[in-house]
This record gives sequence, structure tokens and C-alpha cells, in this order.
Amino acid sequence: MEKAKQYLSVSDEASEAVSRLAVPPRRAGDYPSFYENFSLRGLRVDRVEPGLVVCSFKVPPRLTDRDGNLARGAIANMVDEIGYSVLHVEGLPISVSVNMSISYLSPAKINDELEITSKVLGQKGGYFATIVLMRNKVTGEIIAEGRHSLFNARVSKM
Repeated sequence: MEKAKQYLSVSDEASEAVSRLAVPPRRAGDYPSFYENFSLRGLRVDRVEPGLVVCSFKVPPRLTDRDGNLARGAIANMVDEIGYSVLHVEGLPISVSVNMSISYLSPAKINDELEITSKVLGQKGGYFATIVLMRNKVTGEIIAEGRHSLFNARVSKM
């Protein structure tokens, strides 16, 4: 237990740095938010087709863990965001994540170039399923695979 406490402890310097962050309130129409700017900055959309989105991403230091690997939380965030993006239609209500399952297969290091592909697996009523595959562009090694289920109660046209 002590080892876990030590690993999870935050230094006074890091705690002070976080307390100095200025996060202004978000207003409708503001873009991008602090969250989007922090977690999605540097994400490039390379290709969009019906049911498919392909993105590129260079791993920045701000999204790595203590070992210099892309943090699992950052991977989960990308599975959520990019898994949703393949379903998004401007002007329609957003879909809500219902379930995510992520297999973390190998690490991605700072400055690794990643290719992230999201595909629609299927739909039944208001439920949608997507798959997100994250791989190293140079080696082809799979970093993570995520399955993402979403729900959208789109308004009936009747």
C-alpha cells in the first residue's frame, strides 16, 4: 500500500503549478475549450468518409505518464472523441457514450507518430457501435484497440 501511495503522490511543485492554472469559464460559442485545447491539440484529421475517420497524432509530453508513455487516460479520451466523431452529424443532437472497452497493447512514446482510425461497426435503433484502432505509423505496431458504444435518441421525423 505504501508503494501505491508513493507512486500516486504529487510533489509540492506539481501541486503549486496546477493551482496556478487559469481556467476561465466556458461560454456557449467559445472554441476551443481548455479541455479540447489540452487533450486534442495536435490531432490532425487526414480522411473522412461515411463510417470512417482517419487521424494522425504526434505524442506530446503533456499527455505522457511518468515513464514517458502516452497515458492510458489520454488513449481512453481519444477512443471516446474519435469514436464519436465518426457518427457526428452537424446540427443533430450529440451521441452519449454508453460503454467503452479498451485493450492497451503496447506503449507509445513522446514524439511517436500515431494513426488513429475509427469505423462504424453497426447500428440498432438509437445504439451505435464503433471501433477505434491506434497504431504507430512507423512500425505499424498496434498501441490500443477500443470498442465504443453510443446512444442517440434522435428526434423522429413523424
